[in-house]
Amino acid sequence: MRKISKAIFDAGIRAVMPEVCVARHLNLSDGRLWIGGIDLDLDQIRHIYVAGAGKASGAMAREVEQILGSRIHDGIVVTKYGHGLPLKHCRRMEAGHPVPDSAGVAGASALLDMVSEAGKDDLIVCLISGGASALTPAPADGISLADKQDTTRQLLGCGATIHEINTIRKHLSTIKGGQLCAAANGARVVSLILSDVIGDDLDIIGSGMTAPDTGHFRECRAILERHGIWDSVPEPVRSHIRSGIDGLIPDTPKPGDPIFSRVTNQVVGSLSDALSAAAIEAENQGFTPVVLSSMIQGEAKEAAKVLCAVAREVRRFGRPVKPPACLLCGGETTVTIKGNGSGGRNMELALAGALALAGEEKILLLSAGTDGTDGPTDAAGAFADENTVSRAKALGLSAEKHLNENNAYPFFKALDDLLITGPTRTNVMDMQILLVSG
Repeated sequence: MRKISKAIFDAGIRAVMPEVCVARHLNLSDGRLWIGGIDLDLDQIRHIYVAGAGKASGAMAREVEQILGSRIHDGIVVTKYGHGLPLKHCRRMEAGHPVPDSAGVAGASALLDMVSEAGKDDLIVCLISGGASALTPAPADGISLADKQDTTRQLLGCGATIHEINTIRKHLSTIKGGQLCAAANGARVVSLILSDVIGDDLDIIGSGMTAPDTGHFRECRAILERHGIWDSVPEPVRSHIRSGIDGLIPDTPKPGDPIFSRVTNQVVGSLSDALSAAAIEAENQGFTPVVLSSMIQGEAKEAAKVLCAVAREVRRFGRPVKPPACLLCGGETTVTIKGNGSGGRNMELALAGALALAGEEKILLLSAGTDGTDGPTDAAGAFADENTVSRAKALGLSAEKHLNENNAYPFFKALDDLLITGPTRTNVMDMQILLVSG
């Protein structure tokens, strides 16, 4: 069951590998460039720039280089430490994720400097994937990197969704929320985007560097107040948001702004694509696949209870499908941190799932991040089944205690139940695979 679930997960990953996704939306033939659904005459383009940011941007850039080669005038790619690849025509920079660092500030500055060299006769190919927002911090005036780091840590720890986090990131930045386009001097901008957010919202993926922003400063304050951290985020952040609400500083560019008149945003890969491919592999493995949703969100441990309840329904009553069955879903859950443990949302979900599946025969759960990373660990996620809790108890480990302390990583490490893939160099959120055997 574990081997089969891993094969299903791998099939989903292969479908959203950057080189596959980019190749579907970029083609060069007879002096014409087809990119993101538009057709361009290369004779009408003076220079081509490549601007990449995100965990998958290195692999995306490598495929772009394969197609465009020396036609690339300049390029910069900012990716996570350890996710970079050798590039011939683009400069590679690596930075911190999920908490931004000084290397990310340098990367964002380099991107802005490069696109500001472009003009109306130039093309900027943007390659955006999950992680782009944290990897390219460009603090607004009056806000320091330390202020952004503190705010990011508090947002990550309070259970805020990626939509909420990126809404705030956009309003504390000079590159996000469409502001990259403002620096492009009217150049044509085409963004190829690998989505890592629920609903594939263009203004949320990578904090919408090249997309109009639909959020407002007032919404930022509401988010921070809703999660109880308005009074604890740094004063410069609060001051900046108050100034925005009062109209003392401009908001991010909105839909209809002329800076987007020559901008095309194209989603080239998403979790839905990964789940579709995983379903095909599940069928090949002899399991009837059912894709439940690509939009799972909420607290990881609560999502686990619901998903495992569906699997138990399949096992006991053959609803909504008879076993052997493979239930597939994914999205981006959250974890409200109350303990001092180590782990990530996928391991937290798997640990809660282990408790829900204790003693329930013939069901296996795999929850893993498609980027190969779950939280600040070397694991993508973890496996859980009917015996996980009892095996842990035999080692003197309490599943309930580890869950309460947000300490799933050492729990699963002791059981050798971690899924460790290394960087996949793609990122379309998380996948949950529930196998129910016959």
